[in-house]
Amino acid sequence: MVSEIVAAEVEDAPEGVRQRYDELMELDAEVLEVDGEVLHLADTYQARKILMPKFYDDGLHIALATIAGVDLLVSWNFRHIVHYEKIRLFGAVNKELGYAPLQIYSPREVTHYGDEAL
Repeated sequence: MVSEIVAAEVEDAPEGVRQRYDELMELDAEVLEVDGEVLHLADTYQARKILMPKFYDDGLHIALATIAGVDLLVSWNFRHIVHYEKIRLFGAVNKELGYAPLQIYSPREVTHYGDEAL
């Protein structure tokens, strides 16, 4: 799954990133769309001051994944997403509002290459 937020971010990304995104889309990735429920959850993250307003889209990523019920969210964003304290705070809001837990990891935590042992 990817989101329409990712699609917008990829437009300004380096060529290699855009190519990877295109490869993912060729695999028929589901594109999650922002709706009222997503906005409400992202607004709640803002109200709880988990993220500063200029990083609202990072909250949208978390809200989209949470509401879609994804098993885990993978991100390179160590400042606002893959960050222990932020993960804990997002999880507390999600639990309070009745959403299932969202696991958040970096790509290095969920991938391996070749025959390397995990």
